[in-house]
Amino acid sequence: MIISRTPFRISFAGGGTDLLDFYSREQGSVVSAAIDKYMYICVNKRFDHTIRVSYSKTETVDKMDDIRHPIVRECMKLTGVREGVEITSVADIPSGTGLGSSSSFTVGLLNALYAYRGVHVTPEKLAVEASRVEIDILGEPIGKQDQFIAAYGGLQHIRFNPDETVFVDPVVCSRETKRGLSENLLMFYTGDTRKSSSILKEQKKKTGARRDSLVKMRDLSVEIKGIITNGKNLSEFGAALDRGWKLKRGLVSSITNGHIDSIYSRALESGALGGKLLGAGGGGFLLFYVEGHNHARLREALGELREVRFNLEPEGSKIIFVGVSSW
Repeated sequence: MIISRTPFRISFAGGGTDLLDFYSREQGSVVSAAIDKYMYICVNKRFDHTIRVSYSKTETVDKMDDIRHPIVRECMKLTGVREGVEITSVADIPSGTGLGSSSSFTVGLLNALYAYRGVHVTPEKLAVEASRVEIDILGEPIGKQDQFIAAYGGLQHIRFNPDETVFVDPVVCSRETKRGLSENLLMFYTGDTRKSSSILKEQKKKTGARRDSLVKMRDLSVEIKGIITNGKNLSEFGAALDRGWKLKRGLVSSITNGHIDSIYSRALESGALGGKLLGAGGGGFLLFYVEGHNHARLREALGELREVRFNLEPEGSKIIFVGVSSW
């Protein structure tokens, strides 16, 4: 039996510049962080040749090609695990909430399947192959940042180059700065889930018309990296988040709605210095930067929403259990 653990992520700036339509012409750039909420994948040997896959549904099939879950099917093909396994997934947070769950699933599944074969793979290989499965093979209209932050973990500045290379660099800062950042980030669930593909398809169509905004969002990611590295005034981080949200919400109309805008306005009135909707938009989690003396005030103002407390996670996808079958 193999169990992998892969973190979910929060993205601070640059989302949208990791899409091919943007970075094929000029470099894209994001700042993202892994958090201590996880996708767990278990791969276990079955007694016979059949394949059992358990997620929100359960499938039992005789042949790999009969698996209906597209990511599972393609990851098995890629890793060479073709029969006689049971695959189970468990997540701390449901899909469609803007935390990169699909890519965490793909990265974690690849990691577990390779480990099942006794093969160690690097974070780069996991990220590249997860991107290949989701974007190239399955044609999902998504970017690459989620696969890379899930594989590498930590707080990263990730750059996407026209030649398809990706540079992943840790955002270097003091321990006190990282602690202050983590302690002052509050995350609330809006109560809505959504499939990001429809929003991203619309955004993809408008990449050319919105290129100026995307360039500003990319440049903002570099600015945010500098604010964190400098560490002298993290209130600037909150203000930068707010500028980024204003740029993001202008990309396509479906990114936000009246409910989300109302929550965001109340948060600013209650002491938040800035924030953003995580993921492609339309629902999921709102993230705010709020200095400690305003935490209680903000929580009271958003009392109808569920807060999910978290810490930054330094590690990416990893194998946390290896068991040997006795038969």
